[in-house]
Amino acid sequence: MKDNFKRKMQLVASNIRKIREYKNYTQDYLAAKIGISQNAYSKIELGYSKISLDRFFQIAELLEVDSADLLNFNKEEFEQKYRK
Repeated sequence: MKDNFKRKMQLVASNIRKIREYKNYTQDYLAAKIGISQNAYSKIELGYSKISLDRFFQIAELLEVDSADLLNFNKEEFEQKYRK
Protein backbone atom coordinates (compact mmCIF):
# COMPACT_ATOMS: atom_id res chain seq x y z
CA MET A 1 0.00 0.00 0.00
CA LYS A 2 2.79 2.40 0.87
CA ASP A 3 4.47 1.80 -2.52
CA ASN A 4 1.18 2.46 -4.32
CA PHE A 5 0.76 5.75 -2.43
CA LYS A 6 4.31 6.77 -3.28
CA ARG A 7 3.77 6.01 -6.99
CA LYS A 8 0.62 8.13 -7.03
CA MET A 9 2.41 11.03 -5.33
CA GLN A 10 5.25 10.77 -7.88
CA LEU A 11 2.69 10.81 -10.70
CA VAL A 12 1.06 13.98 -9.36
CA ALA A 13 4.47 15.63 -8.93
CA SER A 14 5.39 14.69 -12.49
CA ASN A 15 2.07 16.03 -13.80
CA ILE A 16 2.61 19.34 -12.03
CA ARG A 17 6.02 19.64 -13.72
CA LYS A 18 4.66 18.69 -17.16
CA ILE A 19 1.84 21.23 -16.98
CA ARG A 20 4.17 23.94 -15.66
CA GLU A 21 6.57 23.31 -18.54
CA TYR A 22 3.71 23.22 -21.06
CA LYS A 23 2.59 26.63 -19.81
CA ASN A 24 6.19 27.91 -20.00
CA TYR A 25 6.22 28.87 -16.33
CA THR A 26 9.44 28.67 -14.36
CA GLN A 27 9.82 27.08 -10.96
CA ASP A 28 10.88 30.51 -9.70
CA TYR A 29 7.62 32.04 -10.90
CA LEU A 30 5.39 29.46 -9.21
CA ALA A 31 7.51 29.43 -6.06
CA ALA A 32 7.24 33.21 -5.76
CA LYS A 33 3.46 33.11 -6.27
CA ILE A 34 3.10 30.43 -3.60
CA GLY A 35 5.51 32.17 -1.24
CA ILE A 36 8.17 29.48 -1.02
CA SER A 37 11.74 29.16 -2.26
CA GLN A 38 12.52 27.74 -5.67
CA ASN A 39 14.32 24.89 -3.91
CA ALA A 40 11.21 24.04 -1.88
CA TYR A 41 9.10 24.15 -5.03
CA SER A 42 11.57 21.90 -6.84
CA LYS A 43 11.17 19.32 -4.08
CA ILE A 44 7.41 19.31 -4.74
CA GLU A 45 7.94 18.55 -8.42
CA LEU A 46 10.49 15.87 -7.63
CA GLY A 47 8.10 14.25 -5.17
CA TYR A 48 10.48 14.74 -2.24
CA SER A 49 7.96 16.88 -0.33
CA LYS A 50 4.38 15.99 0.39
CA ILE A 51 1.99 18.80 -0.42
CA SER A 52 -1.07 19.78 1.51
CA LEU A 53 -4.48 19.88 -0.07
CA ASP A 54 -4.37 23.68 0.17
CA ARG A 55 -1.06 23.79 -1.69
CA PHE A 56 -2.36 21.30 -4.28
CA PHE A 57 -5.35 23.54 -5.09
CA GLN A 58 -3.14 26.63 -5.04
CA ILE A 59 -0.81 25.10 -7.63
CA ALA A 60 -3.77 24.09 -9.82
CA GLU A 61 -5.10 27.65 -9.66
CA LEU A 62 -1.72 29.16 -10.54
CA LEU A 63 -1.35 26.75 -13.45
CA GLU A 64 -4.89 27.71 -14.51
CA VAL A 65 -6.06 24.09 -14.68
CA ASP A 66 -8.68 21.97 -13.02
CA SER A 67 -7.20 20.11 -10.05
CA ALA A 68 -8.19 16.81 -11.72
CA ASP A 69 -5.67 17.61 -14.46
CA LEU A 70 -2.91 17.38 -11.87
CA LEU A 71 -4.09 13.89 -10.97
CA ASN A 72 -4.57 12.55 -14.49
CA PHE A 73 -2.49 14.34 -17.11
CA ASN A 74 -3.02 13.38 -20.72
CA LYS A 75 -1.21 15.70 -23.11
CA GLU A 76 -3.67 15.36 -26.00
CA GLU A 77 -6.73 15.91 -23.81
CA PHE A 78 -4.96 18.75 -22.03
CA GLU A 79 -4.09 20.53 -25.27
CA GLN A 80 -7.63 20.16 -26.55
CA LYS A 81 -9.16 21.42 -23.30
CA TYR A 82 -6.82 24.39 -22.82
CA ARG A 83 -6.04 25.34 -26.40
CA LYS A 84 -5.94 29.11 -26.69
